[in-house]
Amino acid sequence: MPINRRVLGTALFAIAAPLLTTAAPVARRVTVLSATDRIAVQPLIDDFQHRYPDYRVDYRESGTVELYEHFLAEGSKGADVLWSSAMDLQMKLVNDGHAMRHESPHAPNLPRWAVWKQEAYGTTYEPVGIAYSRQHLAPNEVPRTHAALAALLRSDTQRFHGRVATYDIERSGIGFLIAAHDAMVTPQSWEVVHALGACQAGLYPDTQGMLEALAAGRSLLAYNVLGTYAEAFARRKPEVGVLYLSDYTLVMSRVAFVARNAPNPQGARLWLDHLLSPEGQRLLAEAGGLFSVRTDSARSRSAFAVGQQLGAAARPIALGPALLAHLDRSKHAALLKRWHKEFDHARR
Repeated sequence: MPINRRVLGTALFAIAAPLLTTAAPVARRVTVLSATDRIAVQPLIDDFQHRYPDYRVDYRESGTVELYEHFLAEGSKGADVLWSSAMDLQMKLVNDGHAMRHESPHAPNLPRWAVWKQEAYGTTYEPVGIAYSRQHLAPNEVPRTHAALAALLRSDTQRFHGRVATYDIERSGIGFLIAAHDAMVTPQSWEVVHALGACQAGLYPDTQGMLEALAAGRSLLAYNVLGTYAEAFARRKPEVGVLYLSDYTLVMSRVAFVARNAPNPQGARLWLDHLLSPEGQRLLAEAGGLFSVRTDSARSRSAFAVGQQLGAAARPIALGPALLAHLDRSKHAALLKRWHKEFDHARR
């Protein structure tokens, strides 16, 4: 008996139909390029995927400069969200048209300096301070201002010789950004650079290296460390103290934006909103050790609480075109030249 193909096809479809309708939908991917350690963000990722089971986060971690260069090398394709502590590089990408406008419902609960044209958002509140060895510096020796820090280092360069740590501003984008803003806040910041050079300070590419040098006893003091990392480190290492200088304290923020050519713009918006939400900020603060930027949170690890501690000394680095100033080649070179002049001249 010949086979009726139409009947057979109908029968096979009838058998397969229940399987097709009950199969789990393929998860949509949200690709996040980030310079934040994954271990600090994993609880946020888990919570996002629990709330939005149709999405999976492809979290790609790298250094700030590598993130910037990779994004441009890929022709700005493939990434849904960019999230980096290199505020200046992030703003350059936004200024060059790589960001998609997104009116987050959480914007009203952020500081005005943390929102730029509904395109870029500051997601954390991270003061910059000093870390020091409690075993080698008496409480009355710990400097409270930049002028006091310079005076302390100059008072006994032999004692501090090779035992002070700070950023290598040529290798660290964050270090350069902090140095540039130090110089903008006050010309007296060069006195600190001069004193660091006189002590032949060790130069590091990141805060973690400075903190490890402190814990190992190789350094007595570290200048311009990120408070979020330093405070978390000090909780594990009580011999390390952290302090924010009272004349002024720079405050940085990790900047996020939705890529203009995002393959999954809907998922990207959901991720950014979750990052800024009360629950997302709580997870970043409690699990990741990153201070919440929201103005409606009074938790101990929030902008409000840290702002109360810093008072008028707080100097948040605002999102905007001013961040692009030192990315100009001539200005970038001029600041490096001045920094080396002060640092290297003092070493002679």
